[in-house]
Amino acid sequence: MASLAMNLILERIALFQFTPTHCVQARVMLGWSVEQLSREAEVSVDDIQGFEAQQDVADATRLALAYRFEAQGLVFFPGFAPGRSASLKGVTPESVERGDFAMVE
Repeated sequence: MASLAMNLILERIALFQFTPTHCVQARVMLGWSVEQLSREAEVSVDDIQGFEAQQDVADATRLALAYRFEAQGLVFFPGFAPGRSASLKGVTPESVERGDFAMVE
């Protein structure tokens, strides 16, 4: 039960920290189009465009986007542009594919 509560807390933190502006900035940093992000995060192009236009989207959509960018080594803090995580050194491709990767480390 404690891990479920912790997961919910971590999801809320991710939702608070990841903004539409971050999404645009992260795509630019990675050189990804909306279409590539759609494939990478398994989120529709319409949902990504809506989110980046500051429209409401499902929390699951926002989490999928944030977690996909985090899997690429990006970190997000309110009021700042995305940054690169230094803690990804030594991360294996297998751990990146885990559903709970954003909570690892």
